[in-house]
Amino acid sequence: MTKKSELPNAFFMQISGLIDARLFLKIESINPSGSIKHKTALSLIDAAELSGRLQPGGMVIESTSGNLGISLAALCAKRGYGFTSVVDPNVSAQSVAMIRAFGGKVIPVTARDAQGGYLGTRIQLIKQMQQADPTLYWTNQYANPANPAAHAGLTAVEIATAHPDADWVVVGAGTTGTLMGFLDYFDGNRHPAKVLAVDSTGSITFGGRSGPRFIPGLGTSRIPEIFQPQKLGDTVMVPEQDAVRMCRWLATTHGYLAGGSTGSILAGVQARAELFAEGSKVIALSPDGGEKYLDTIYNDSWVKEVFGTLPDLGHTATQPVRALETTANGAK
Repeated sequence: MTKKSELPNAFFMQISGLIDARLFLKIESINPSGSIKHKTALSLIDAAELSGRLQPGGMVIESTSGNLGISLAALCAKRGYGFTSVVDPNVSAQSVAMIRAFGGKVIPVTARDAQGGYLGTRIQLIKQMQQADPTLYWTNQYANPANPAAHAGLTAVEIATAHPDADWVVVGAGTTGTLMGFLDYFDGNRHPAKVLAVDSTGSITFGGRSGPRFIPGLGTSRIPEIFQPQKLGDTVMVPEQDAVRMCRWLATTHGYLAGGSTGSILAGVQARAELFAEGSKVIALSPDGGEKYLDTIYNDSWVKEVFGTLPDLGHTATQPVRALETTANGAK
């Protein structure tokens, strides 16, 4: 089991000017491999070792075009395993470079699946590789219960400890591991906070129509096995253009460079502002930092090419931005 001593203390940043409620970002880029996926990777590898399915010197493979690939590559390097990440064209050059820096291998796919995404293609390739080499261990973040367990046992507890008076928690849906972990913990018994789930337009997880997506993190073209829709409460779908707008607004008003999922989550907070009563406390996740997105979200040429225009940052804030506060555990 992952020990809390293996992870840094939780850190929260107060965000002003977006909604009337008190809004805090839980910063996950402070984790050793730079994102919330470090916790997922620890849980996946710990569970594999405990079950005996991953033996010393073994080979690990996962379908990931983002942070989990980096985290697994780092952890496998530390524990003596080989690692291969199957990626799609949306992967950033920085993510590929980081995986390789940790000694991992990267295999790209280019063919879209039946839903118009790449996830089905990536998983099909992994299954083919496992047939050719049965010793290859697939962590399978989409079906592995160790994924949500990481966030029910670590991330959610960090929020509850630092903010026992939280009224809302806002989280994105990718593999839905973090979301399911939060819904297990914030269940009205262990903690009364309500959960707002955010997904990207073009994702089918919440029942929407499949469409092209260009920012790694949220969304899926295939329903993950760990997803339990009956547990959902409030949800919101966010166009990727709004994620870009929010990332850039956050950078230019608060001096924090956030990743694409953070932009989507904050855009979801703004879109559902009516949920949050004035004076209530809202904790939103920031899964990673923005360094891996400098060539995409923060690059004018890329944004114009993909979305046709640059975002209007003047339409983001609902009130003047007040002085930024950054707080550690126990922020009020």
